[in-house]
Amino acid sequence: MSNFANTKLLLLLLTAITAVGCGNVTNQTASQGRQWKIHLVAKTNVETITRYSASIQGCQDVEIRPQVSGVIEAVHISEGENVRKGQTLFVIDQVPFRAALNEAISNVKAAKAALATARLNYESKQRLFAEKVISEYELLASENGFHSAEAGLAQSEAAEASARNNFSYTEVKSPVNGVVGVLPYRQGALVSPNIAQPLTSVSDNSQMYVYFSVGENQALAMMREWGTMEETLRNMDEVELLLGDGSLYARKGKVESISGIVDRKTGSVALRAVFDNTDKLLLSGSMGNIQITNQNNDVVAIPQSATVKIQDKYLVYKVLDGKAQSAQISVAPSNNGIDYIVLSGLAAGDVIVADGVGLVREGMEINTK
Repeated sequence: MSNFANTKLLLLLLTAITAVGCGNVTNQTASQGRQWKIHLVAKTNVETITRYSASIQGCQDVEIRPQVSGVIEAVHISEGENVRKGQTLFVIDQVPFRAALNEAISNVKAAKAALATARLNYESKQRLFAEKVISEYELLASENGFHSAEAGLAQSEAAEASARNNFSYTEVKSPVNGVVGVLPYRQGALVSPNIAQPLTSVSDNSQMYVYFSVGENQALAMMREWGTMEETLRNMDEVELLLGDGSLYARKGKVESISGIVDRKTGSVALRAVFDNTDKLLLSGSMGNIQITNQNNDVVAIPQSATVKIQDKYLVYKVLDGKAQSAQISVAPSNNGIDYIVLSGLAAGDVIVADGVGLVREGMEINTK
């Protein structure tokens, strides 16, 4: 490269450095010359909102499974239909079970006749033995025959009861009021008690259970505030439910149970809230978010715009003797989207820069307005 080219390159670099330097000086001068909005730190009352992922389930989600094997003869429901407790949902081929029941009834009749004959024989033997016509052996043999006939009748009656139950199981009925789920099996399908999928499910969705989890420390804090789990449940405020589309469910719910077990994998405690579902808007199996509003009284709160977040740390700039001095603070995990509740690092009476803190530097003069 020629000397002329080297000289030209050096001049270009010097020009660029000068331009950058002038720009920094200009920005710093502009920042120092501006008037900064400040905030007087004070204690106040702040309402915060905390959200938790939640799953929604019917109060009763009952799997409907057959108790006998056979071919489905009839399906009396459709998916999404409201059914009543005791209503027939499916009918399984009844012919073999009716035949078994009739056979069992006949066996009971035969056993009753055999018992009547054995009783007559035993009574006759008793009279003959009293007259010393027969031996004691014959009397005992007739008595044993009588007891054997009694046992035969009991067995036959048990078999009849079993056959009658099996016959009743050919009509699959709903155990609860609710809404029918999917129907994977149709008329003509061969089913048994061991099928992989249930015939359907019936969900009682007049009320819905909403399950969510909170951290172990938060659960401990809640129970420590009220003393016992029972008192905690009694005094907890109602909760709200955000649906999957972001809308707020019209009715509020009540937390009615707190698990006594901490999940080792997540370090969380499960809670269950119940919501009224009269309008059937909540669907079993859907997802949402539980929203809990907390009233925090007499706390130090500052605008979020007055902070700078660097990784997981929060910084503010105090104004001391007209100059900026950085201070690290810790904030509560829940907030209202506008303010932070300060746990440490600031006290009532401190003055901080309220906005534009990203342009503030340590020791910078702060002209306030």
